[in-house]
Amino acid sequence: MKNVLTSKTLVFAFALTSILGCQRGQDPNIDQGTGWRINAKEGGFQYNTNFSEQETPPGTVFVEGGTFTMGRVQDDVMHDWNNSPNQQHVQSFYMDETEVTNKMYLHFLDWIEEVYPPEEDNFKNIYNGVVPDTLVWRNRLGYNDVMTNNYLRHPAYASYPVVGVSWIQAVEYAEWRTDRVNEQALQKAGYLKQDSHLEATADQNFSTDTYINSPTSSFGGNDDIIKGGKLKPQLDADGNEINVFASRETGLISPKYRLPSETEWEYAALGLSEIRSYNAHRGRKKYPWEGAYTRTGNRKVRGDQMANFKQGKGDYGGIAGWSDDGADITAPSRTYDPNDFGLYDMAGNVAEWVADVYRPIVDDEFNDFNYYRGNVYTKNKLNEDGSVKIVTPDEIVYDTMPNGKLIARDLPGEISQIPVDEDETYLRTNFDRADNRNFRDGDTQSSRHYDKGFDDEEADPSTKKSDTGKMYNSPKHNIEFDSIGGVVREWDKNNKRTSLINDEVRVYKGGSWKDREYWLDPAQRRYYPQNKATDYIGFRCAMSRVGSKSKGPKKKN
Repeated sequence: MKNVLTSKTLVFAFALTSILGCQRGQDPNIDQGTGWRINAKEGGFQYNTNFSEQETPPGTVFVEGGTFTMGRVQDDVMHDWNNSPNQQHVQSFYMDETEVTNKMYLHFLDWIEEVYPPEEDNFKNIYNGVVPDTLVWRNRLGYNDVMTNNYLRHPAYASYPVVGVSWIQAVEYAEWRTDRVNEQALQKAGYLKQDSHLEATADQNFSTDTYINSPTSSFGGNDDIIKGGKLKPQLDADGNEINVFASRETGLISPKYRLPSETEWEYAALGLSEIRSYNAHRGRKKYPWEGAYTRTGNRKVRGDQMANFKQGKGDYGGIAGWSDDGADITAPSRTYDPNDFGLYDMAGNVAEWVADVYRPIVDDEFNDFNYYRGNVYTKNKLNEDGSVKIVTPDEIVYDTMPNGKLIARDLPGEISQIPVDEDETYLRTNFDRADNRNFRDGDTQSSRHYDKGFDDEEADPSTKKSDTGKMYNSPKHNIEFDSIGGVVREWDKNNKRTSLINDEVRVYKGGSWKDREYWLDPAQRRYYPQNKATDYIGFRCAMSRVGSKSKGPKKKN
């Protein structure tokens, strides 16, 4: 009996100790630094203490980060020597399960057309700037008008990857997608009026950055929308409303959709987790699937191709009645098996834009963590009263592309951006300028200036560009507008140009329906001007993971 009482006493003491322990610092609603209560109804510091982890964003799968060898895994038959092996570490992130499809991109076009009607002179260049170039299907000696006229819009191609999209347009889509996903999240949480997206106009629409920095400026300051949700605001002791708007601290506003970096894309495509043994990889992979061949060994479909690519001269899909990759041009999403991360078409179908500016080297000596070349740091432009500068329909600024196309720099409702200056860079050790695309972009020998006898202007010293600024002596075409708005194009006919590489060419990865097997290797890298499009380059989006590296417990070996 005495032993039983002793046991009960110990259990009670343990429970009491646990309760007191929670009250003395483990209660999430008590600040461990000050002891003050968080999330009190009377006001004070408000914070989401119920947040568990980031939800998987719509259309994406989770890619757990890790280390891998980026770069060449087979012979360099092109003799580019631009993918030397180097060890990199990638943080966890999310990536689109499939390439962005025609139907997904048409949703973007529909929203742009609805909010910024192209029939209005002030907005026509916004819509024209994001419409894919359907003429990429034309061929001087080929009949492809069926794709030119139908591929983007016909429902038969709804689930096919969108093409004819430039790198700049892909970035615009990712920014639009961010806003739509966050707008929906705030509607569901009750911060915004239900179906507010259906009321969007050029004067009143939602921008994630605008909502975070100046929530009262969202939807043009329309209180019926930005305060029209089902969530009733709290009142502090003085009767003032609190928690009217969501902030980053609520955990509701997700990070931005964006193009994946080259390192992320290659890591995700390889899917190395299927060949791991404890904390090491068993050899190296040649394709997104395991094995050294492009044909499947599955008994039901043995011999069929594992991806959509050009198998030989004049062979884009096999013999009629025995099509071994099931496609002649692109194929619908999910036609082929996914890799170990659950990602489809990381080889074949269409090549894909990634975020990086192209350089022949990857500077792993300077950085081997989340490697990315292309950082151009900006900040919010401020009005004289210190408020953020919101772009209005009458203040749209367009950038003129080398081909004469106009692209809106910032859409109405967004915050105008300017490069960072000495206020952010002074005495910093991690960055000292806004534009870092040229940072350490070559070795000493190849970085010598090509200005001997060339009519190339001197670099502006105020831009603080690196000594390799003239390493890539690419053509410099010029475009101007005459007095009546006509386009005057001038071609650079200088025969002393040495390269096609500049700060406006971007990396694209993976093989396509138009490429031979060699390009299916995720390590291969090519480049293309960011303002141009083709019939074989598409894209998919990524989003950074916030919080823990892993989701749930570690998998068993």
